[in-house]
Amino acid sequence: MKRLFGYPYGLWLTIFVVLPLGLIGYYSITATDAAGNTYFTLRHFHMFFEASFPGQPFFSRLYVNVAVRSLRLALMTTVITFILGYPVAYIMAGKGFSDKSVLLFLFIAPMWMNFLVRTYAWLAILSRNGILNTFLAWLGLPILDILFTDSAVLLGMVYNFLPFMVLPIYTALKKMDPRIIEAAQDLGANSPRVFIRVVFPLSMPGVVSGITMVFMPAAATFIIPNLLGGGQYFLLGNLVEQQFLRVGNWNFGAAIAVIMIGLMLVSTFILSWFGRAEAKEGGMKE
Repeated sequence: MKRLFGYPYGLWLTIFVVLPLGLIGYYSITATDAAGNTYFTLRHFHMFFEASFPGQPFFSRLYVNVAVRSLRLALMTTVITFILGYPVAYIMAGKGFSDKSVLLFLFIAPMWMNFLVRTYAWLAILSRNGILNTFLAWLGLPILDILFTDSAVLLGMVYNFLPFMVLPIYTALKKMDPRIIEAAQDLGANSPRVFIRVVFPLSMPGVVSGITMVFMPAAATFIIPNLLGGGQYFLLGNLVEQQFLRVGNWNFGAAIAVIMIGLMLVSTFILSWFGRAEAKEGGMKE
């Protein structure tokens, strides 16, 4: 009976996960010659790592530079959302905070709105005659010209992905047995020591999940750089979109997608290993 109930899930997984990934992998290692014959090749991957301006070193090459910029912005987004999100999740999970449902609603409510609409709203806020600069001018302060810059892209990423950091950490903290904290306090540990030795290690599964849910889409996004970056800040997601929808080079676009998947898998493995090591160390300290 259990196997019977698993068949629909297996069918869904095959159609919407395995088959698309298989097609991406197939396109990434094939090409078509002038006669229309398909053959296997790795030249699309070679093109990604070799494309460069004449005389430039490896890490300044065109597509590698895009990958480095994508990972840098994704890492900055992850760090900022963690710094902002962990205290909020910790406050919401605490016993003494009575308005946690209101604060939780404020984080969830924007997710009901379309991702594109939420990003478009920042155009009205950050533009030269937008809400932010109007308010600064009213205060007599100099206006800010940050739209279509890395700062605008980073701000849009932090805004859109912050709930994905807060909610997993909040869930992990909420599930934590309060008797463990009480035991640590009874043994003489003060509040900072309880947090460092008990609370944070036990919340690592939520932290790792939040980091993964922020880092992966931040590295692959293309809507935010298109809108808030003015199309001049290319990330890996923009490169894939360009190859599939504008250039029509599906094989090269698929190769870039495979490289992105590889980067995500490596990042996820590192994060999972770090989370397990931190949790194990925390358990040993207890």
